[in-house]
Amino acid sequence: MSLLQSQGFRTRPYFIVNWIAVYDANTALVRELVKRADVERVIGNPTSLLRRPDPIQLSSHQPAQVTPEAIGRNLAAIGVPRVWNELGVRGAGIVLAGQDTGYDWQHPAIKAQYRGREIPSLNKIADHNMNWHDAIHDAPKSNDCGFNSVEPCDDDEHGTHTMGTMLGDDGASNKIGLAPGSQWIGCRNMEQGQGSPASYTECFEWFIAPWAFGANHMTEGNPDMAPHIINNSWGCPYEEGCEGTEMRIALEALDAAGIMVVVSAGNEGSSCKTINDQPASHSDLVLSVGAYDDKTGNIASFSSRGPSGIDGGLNPQVAAPGVSIRSSVPGGNYSSMSGTSMAGPHVAGLVALIWSAQPKLIGQIQETKDLIYASALGKTSNQNCGLFPGSTIPNAVYGHGNIDAFAAVQRALAYK
Repeated sequence: MSLLQSQGFRTRPYFIVNWIAVYDANTALVRELVKRADVERVIGNPTSLLRRPDPIQLSSHQPAQVTPEAIGRNLAAIGVPRVWNELGVRGAGIVLAGQDTGYDWQHPAIKAQYRGREIPSLNKIADHNMNWHDAIHDAPKSNDCGFNSVEPCDDDEHGTHTMGTMLGDDGASNKIGLAPGSQWIGCRNMEQGQGSPASYTECFEWFIAPWAFGANHMTEGNPDMAPHIINNSWGCPYEEGCEGTEMRIALEALDAAGIMVVVSAGNEGSSCKTINDQPASHSDLVLSVGAYDDKTGNIASFSSRGPSGIDGGLNPQVAAPGVSIRSSVPGGNYSSMSGTSMAGPHVAGLVALIWSAQPKLIGQIQETKDLIYASALGKTSNQNCGLFPGSTIPNAVYGHGNIDAFAAVQRALAYK
């Protein structure tokens, strides 16, 4: 660190991993660092002015539903209304988190659930400290949020859509989320869909011990403000500087802290071994989700198949609705999108329902995964991938099967 400071480089150390980010490094510095015995590895942290092609399909904006008690088709397909109405579970007491393109915190479907919202009846003004973090510190591209935003902002619609699926409910006729009784916090890890190892890891670090604006992140984080569950509807490919193992230590720390990390498997299907991007590729440390069409129950053609290209493990572990999912987008609007990015938030919301129903399971990562696997509707496939024949359950197409929220929460209530 003293070398870097003496040469005037802007740096950022991390506590969740033994890293130092160096901004605007040059070739001479890299050559000097790789020769040092106290430097194990130098990895890239590229910032591209070109956005990666996004396989998610976006429809035109849709108005709010006008029919009363409009519950999303995707939620009905996995038994969510039965969880609310028959089991009386809506996610109370659980904090969900997302790292994505940001969030429109004032969208009617997610505003009431934001942990930092104002509460006029209590004379509480909006407080974004430790409820929001922006890991985009400079903005090579033009975006609506700029950088270092001090309040939640979404520069690409994607994040607001995923949060809506986790817990969205406008209190009227747009019931789009699984766990509307939960709260949420958020971190922006991408600028218009483009992230880096540094921005992704910074969000993971903030989640494990959120710090206030202007605080020393190395010494003033507060783990008591950490979320229970993190949704990650993104992947870090080689083009963004991820070669395969950069996120493992951070994921191990989150696992040890009892924070569930839900990830989207990716949209590179339909061939085998198309799950190569982190964090989904770390099969043992995440809950990886593929996408199926809830109209047919069949896997989506775009949904990536396993096994993991990094560790060879079972991937995805389950599948959830991910085709034409209607959810919130900035400006009070709604839109339908398709992708495993849409499937992952279903499982994050399901974990919130499970942990709300049975607090004994909070932080019990493997037990919770096992419960979701056991309650899923097992599905076979004619696709044989690696050590996971499609004729067996689990397999590398559906994992343990399509999630069943009602069956999962029933099991949670019976857990002893």
